[in-house]
Amino acid sequence: MTLLADQWAGNPKHFWMRGERPEHPVWRDESTDIWHVYGYPEALEVLNDTEVYSSQTARRFAPEGGEEFAEGNLFQLDPPEHRELRKLAAHAFTPRVVADLEPRVAEITHELIDQLQGRDRFDLVADLAYPLPITVISELLGVPAGDYPLFKQWVDDMMAANGRFDLSDDPEKQAQDARAQLEASDRITEYLLEHAGERRKRGRDDLLTRFVEAEVDGQRLTDQQIAKIGNLLLVAGHTTTAMLLANSVLCLDAFPDQQAKVRADRSLVPTAFEEVHRFMTPVSAVYRATSTDTELAGKRIPAERMVMVWCAAANRDDRQFTDPNNFDVTRDPNPHIGFGRGIHFCLGAPLARLEGRVALDIVFDRYPVLGLDPQAPPTFIPSHDLISVRDLPVAVG
Repeated sequence: MTLLADQWAGNPKHFWMRGERPEHPVWRDESTDIWHVYGYPEALEVLNDTEVYSSQTARRFAPEGGEEFAEGNLFQLDPPEHRELRKLAAHAFTPRVVADLEPRVAEITHELIDQLQGRDRFDLVADLAYPLPITVISELLGVPAGDYPLFKQWVDDMMAANGRFDLSDDPEKQAQDARAQLEASDRITEYLLEHAGERRKRGRDDLLTRFVEAEVDGQRLTDQQIAKIGNLLLVAGHTTTAMLLANSVLCLDAFPDQQAKVRADRSLVPTAFEEVHRFMTPVSAVYRATSTDTELAGKRIPAERMVMVWCAAANRDDRQFTDPNNFDVTRDPNPHIGFGRGIHFCLGAPLARLEGRVALDIVFDRYPVLGLDPQAPPTFIPSHDLISVRDLPVAVG
C-alpha cells in the first residue's frame, strides 16, 4: 500500500476504504446501542423515511445544549417544520442563481491561481480548495470579504470539536464535545445576527436581505431563524466543496491513468467529480433517531435509538455499484448518496458541482502537471465521520 492508501484506511471505522465489506448491512454496536447502516438500499430506506427515522438527533446524543443546537437548524428538523424553511433556503441555489455564478467562480479561481504565480509548490486546501467556495458563498450572503479569516477560524474550531466527538465516549465527554461544537457555531450565528439586524434597516442585493423580506406561512422570519439559515449556508456551502476539491486531487493523483483520461477529455470532468464523491465521500456518515419500533434488513430496531448511516460505505455497496472499489471517471450512471437523499438532500449540491467542474477545468489548464508533494504528505481531518484532508501540499509544473 502507498502512504496515501494507508492514510485513507487509517481510521478503523472506515474499513470500506480498504476494500472490505461488512458482514451485514445493518449492525448494532452493543457497547453504545447505536445501529450502523452500511448497505445502499438500507441507507436509502432510512434517509427517505422521515416518519420512522427522525433528524432530531441532537437532543438524544447531547441533551445538554441539544435543543439550542437544533433550534432553527434545517439538519435537525422534520416535516412539516422543515418544509417551509427548506423552501426558503433553497432560493440560494436555484438553477438560475447557480448558472449565473459560473463566470464569477471562474474569475475567483483564476485570481487565486494568479497569486501562486512562480511557485512550484503550495497547499491546495489553503490556497484554492478553501478560499474559492468560502468567497462564493460569502458574496452570495453579502458578508464582507475581510471577515473570511474569522469564518475559517470558527469552522476550524467546529471541525476540531467534531474530530473529538465520538458516540462511544461517556455521556459527560459527549456533552462537553457537543458544547464545543455549539459554541463555535454560536459565534457564526451571533455574527450573522448583527448582519440580519442591519438588513432590516438597510436592505441590499444579497441573500440575507431576501431572507429578511421573506415570509413563511404568512410570518416573517425572526433574526434568529435568518442567522441559523445563514449559518447553515455559510458552513455547509463551502466545507463540502472544499473537501471534494481536495479529494479530487487525491484520487486523480492516486490513479494517474484516470487523471490522464480526464485531461484528454474534459467532458469527463463532471463524471470524475461525481466518482470522487462516491469513492471518497467527504461526509461519510449522517445521523438519525428512530421515532418508533421498526425493522431494517431483518433487524428489529426499537424506538428512540440512534442510527448512523454510513453513506461512504453505501457508496461502495456492490449490490448497487459494479466494481465499487475501482475508481472510474467514466462511471455513468453514478447514483451515489454523497449529497444525501430525501428531504435533506444537500441544498448546495448544484453549486458544489459547478465549483468543482469549473475549478478542475481551470487547474488542468493552468497546470499541465499537478500531484502530491512527495516531500510533504497530506494531513487528514481527525474525524470519524468526515473523510478529507486538512492540508494538501502539491507540486506543479
